[in-house]
Order: sequence, then C-alpha cells, then structure tokens
Amino acid sequence: MSFRSLGLSPELCQAVIALGFTEPTAIQREAIGPILGGSDVWASAQTGSGKTLAFALPLLQRLQALPAENRHQYGRAIRCLIVVPTRELVAQVGEVVRNLAQAIAPHPKVVVASGGVSINPQMMALRGGADVLIATPGRLLDLAKQNAIQLATVRILVLDEADRLLDLGFADELSRILMLLPPSRQTLLFSATFPPEVRGLVANMLRSPVQLAIEPDSVQENVIVQRAIRVDPSRRTQLLRHLVKEQGWKRVLVFVATKYAAELVAEKLYKAGVYATAFHGDLSQGARNLVLAELKDEQWEVVITTDLASRGIDISKLPVVLNYDLPRSAVDYIHRIGRTGRAGEPGLAISFVGADALAHFALIQKRQGLDVTLETIAGFEPTDTVTPIAPQVGPENGGIKGKRPSKKDKLRDAAARHTAT
Repeated sequence: MSFRSLGLSPELCQAVIALGFTEPTAIQREAIGPILGGSDVWASAQTGSGKTLAFALPLLQRLQALPAENRHQYGRAIRCLIVVPTRELVAQVGEVVRNLAQAIAPHPKVVVASGGVSINPQMMALRGGADVLIATPGRLLDLAKQNAIQLATVRILVLDEADRLLDLGFADELSRILMLLPPSRQTLLFSATFPPEVRGLVANMLRSPVQLAIEPDSVQENVIVQRAIRVDPSRRTQLLRHLVKEQGWKRVLVFVATKYAAELVAEKLYKAGVYATAFHGDLSQGARNLVLAELKDEQWEVVITTDLASRGIDISKLPVVLNYDLPRSAVDYIHRIGRTGRAGEPGLAISFVGADALAHFALIQKRQGLDVTLETIAGFEPTDTVTPIAPQVGPENGGIKGKRPSKKDKLRDAAARHTAT
C-alpha cells in the first residue's frame, strides 16, 4: 500500500517520501483515512510505529480544506493545536510538521512553544496567529494568559502521548486548556498506552470516535530483545560499566529513579573511564538540547536519565536501553524500552533486578504479558537475600511498586470517583 492510496495529496506524498518513508505503517494505514474524513480518533500503537506522521499528514491536508474565512478570523487565531507533555517532544514534532508543511503552497505557519526559554520570541512568532501550534501545556496557558493566542478558533486538537497528558500530573492544566477550546472541533488522541484510569476521561472528550488499537506487525514483534539481570543494588554501577566495555556499546540510554541518581551514576561512570553524562528536568533547556544532540552524534557512550526521556525522544538507531532502576509502573516500562527498536531497527532492553525488586518485576511482566528470564553475569552474582514483599494491587492501591498507595495514587482514585459521580 502506498501513501497516495490513503487519499493524501501528491505534494504530501512526495514530502513523506523525501523524509525516507516509502510505505505507510499500520497506524498510518488505519488512522489517516478517518482523520481526513473529519472523525475523532482514539489511537494506540507501539512506540516507534510512526504515530507522528499518522496525525501530521492528514492534519496538514485537512488544514488546506478548512474554510478560507476561518483562516485568520482573529489576529491571534490558532487553527490546529498539538499538545505534548515535554519540551523535547515539542521540538521533535515541530520538526516533522515543518518539513511536511514545506510541501504545501502557501506554506502553513507552524509555531512551536515550550518552557525553559524566554516566552517573548514565541509571542513574536505568534503575531498574526498560526496555522499549527505545537506546545506544552504550561507554556500554552502562559501564552493564552498573555493574550498572545486565540484558542476559540481551533478546529483540530491533537493530544500526543495523550495518556500522560490525561494523567493527574497534567490533568489540571489540560482541563483549563479544554475550557478555552470550542466544543465543535476534531479531536485526535495518540499514545502507545491508555491505562484503565484514563479511559473514562478519554471517552468524555471525544464524539463517536474511531478507536484504533494497533498490534505490532509480525516483523516488529521481536525487534526489541528484552533481558533481565539479577544484581545486588550496590553493584549496579560496576555491572553497567562492565557491560558497556565488554559489549562495546557506543550509545546507551540508562533510566534511574531520581535526578540525584542520574548525576551520581553519571559521575561515577565518568570517573571510571566511561564517557557518561546526566539528563533530567533540572538542566537548562539549552543543556538538555545539547545532551540529546551529542547523544545522537555518538559523543556520549552513556546518558543517565529520569523518566523525562521515556516519551517522545526519538534517537535513530539507539542500540541499548537499560533500566538501572525499574520504573514505578508497567506503562512506563513500555515507554522506556520503546526508545530503542524504533522504525524497524533492532534494539536491546535490559533491566537490573535486585532481590527487593523481584516481585515488582514479576508484576510488570504479568501486566505486559512478558516472559523474560532472569539471568546472572559471571562475577556479579547476587548475594542479597532480602525477601521481597509482594505488592498488593486492588482498588485501594493504584501503584505497583509497593504496598502503600502513593499520594498520586490517592489523587487518581479521588479523580476517578469524582468522574463516576
């Protein structure tokens, strides 16, 4: 099947081929038609499956079809709004949309806006409005507060990594954004996962949506090799250094639980002769951009990161992802390992598992339908005999890492009860 057979214009088909894509992926085959037809779409598909093109291509074609009188109804009008959870994803989606927009005449005006940098240049860029605005929730609300944008004119709304935006971490900001949007709009929700706790919220946002749940193609199913290594927590850094040197890894993205751990592990590795650095939310935006650019250019062997990098970061041919600390949730596990094995490239995902994390890892496997055998590395055999406490999962406990629900779990449960009433 070709992109042309999906109903896309010759100009957009040529543009996507110029980006290096000759055939549509499964999510693109299923989503483009309904979006072109004006339907709301609720789509889930694995990471690296081409979701950005799945909404960007039909969005730009729909943009051309919108009535001309609506184009600049107000000086600050926004016609299409794409909301994403991180600054890095703003830049990534913005680059794709801008490249595609060059194929359309006249070229749509595409603006990106996120925090971490001065708002003034973004306000200047938005003078006269924009055809497409790609923004993080916080900066979007800042722009609205400054009267730099008019969201009542939005015709198409896209929530990329929608489950993260619907989570309680962004729920308040997203609710305020939705109040500024017109009810008569097309809404598109895309993510790799939609946990049960956000599905009710999703249903309330959409009108007779086309629901798409794309399973991996048979070619893609084994693209990420998953391994789990038993190791004492105190020896994880030594084992990581050993694997980097022994396996000859040139680029590794390592996930830890906290910003402090990212700095600490990176410092230890660097002192031990591994070219490593940290990547987390306390870095300036310039520093974050630099680390990612240098990782893509293979200037760093290891980047130690928090879950900031678990979504939306697209690093071509990243060979290895490693969970130094297991993620809190099974959903985050899927997003983390999805940084490798993208676009059909092979990838390796490794998890370090201490005795105190055995039950947690078992539950992650159960929830994701995995069967990853625990292995040991010679010279790093575990000696820790801590008896793991099996987590209790039920209505009173939304998390899966420990027995007691966290503050976030309690807030999520309260929100769910409020929605139900």
